[in-house]
Amino acid sequence: MKTNYNELSEFSKEFKRFSKKYKSLRRDLEEFKRVVDIAPLGNSKHFNVITRNEQCVIVKARLFCRYLKGSSLRVVYAFYFQSCKIDFIEIYFKGKKENEDRERIKDYLKNFERCANFAGANSASNLC
Repeated sequence: MKTNYNELSEFSKEFKRFSKKYKSLRRDLEEFKRVVDIAPLGNSKHFNVITRNEQCVIVKARLFCRYLKGSSLRVVYAFYFQSCKIDFIEIYFKGKKENEDRERIKDYLKNFERCANFAGANSASNLC
């Protein structure tokens, strides 16, 4: 089954800003997606599960950027088991920011739970 990719608006803004600075970033993200297609939860020490529940797993991973000649960028994403879907939550430069935005992840999970409860109550899962 093919993986579907989505981005939060915050991720899109960050990615656009970084891609202006690091010209190889678009290709690097495509390569990252190929790796994640094979192993959604990672295949090495460069992937770290932050949290998990029955429906999804939040993962932080290193993103190798050719322009930076290293893996100083981090990507936070949510992987959904049943729908084989990935939502990109955050991208950041490790040199400027030590850790992921925990508040953004909490907000994402709150919105996810609210949508899941709404869909369950109304039996229309594509409303959120």
